[in-house]
Amino acid sequence: MATFLALLSSALWGTADYHGGKLSKSHPAIAVLGVTQAIGLIFGIGLVIVTGDYSAAAFGPDGYFFPGALAGVLGYLGLICLYAGLSTGRMGVVSPISGLSALIPVGYAFFVKGDRLSLILSIGAALAIIGAFLASGPEISQGLPLKPLFLALGAAGGFGTALTFMAIGSQGSALMTMVMMRLTTLFVSLGIFARYKTLGGLNFKQSPILIFIGVADFLANLLLGVATTKGNLTLAMVLGALYPIFTALLAFQFLHERLHKVQYIGIAAAVAGVAIISAF
Repeated sequence: MATFLALLSSALWGTADYHGGKLSKSHPAIAVLGVTQAIGLIFGIGLVIVTGDYSAAAFGPDGYFFPGALAGVLGYLGLICLYAGLSTGRMGVVSPISGLSALIPVGYAFFVKGDRLSLILSIGAALAIIGAFLASGPEISQGLPLKPLFLALGAAGGFGTALTFMAIGSQGSALMTMVMMRLTTLFVSLGIFARYKTLGGLNFKQSPILIFIGVADFLANLLLGVATTKGNLTLAMVLGALYPIFTALLAFQFLHERLHKVQYIGIAAAVAGVAIISAF
């Protein structure tokens, strides 16, 4: 179950990132992010009302308040870097580099939580992470402007620390942790809107894709949070970090971004890693 949830999270994340990056080519990344995060919050509140999860403890050892707030701020910074990077560089490069975010929660699981994997599962996890990263190999070898590179690394740092706090908050309530994340980002977005007083040209015509991005991103967070409570934290984070492959494949299919040989090797390695993890 945890494997399926984490993989579904990756698919939703990668698809949302593809559409968010594409929309950010014609509209400011901060505007796209602010609107979609607000939509995600509305969707999350609806889920809370339906499930009754509002009774979860906000504070204490398993409280969701502080982990959710920290994850919200750090994840917001990561998304700003990602969308800005996707709008200035090739999607098949920026998104895979941001996938290195998994190394941070994996390090937390290993050094703080004491999670250990068997040799065969360690090989599967390594193949999955390396495979996701290799999708960017030939692009980097041919040169990559520094700005997209630094933005991608900033996204990796923001996402990695946010994922760690998501996992911590999810021990109490995955849904309320994600709602707290969106509530935090809403205040940040309102502050930005008050400063610039513009939605960056976004209008009603973009509402379907904005709704999709907001809902898909929220569900991706929620599913990964649940996955961390249903199985091994390290494996859930590794599988949840495969979203760059989905973004790269969508860019290949619809934007006609060429995939090079090493990128196919990376996808094959990631698939092999997932197969090993699923089998053992």
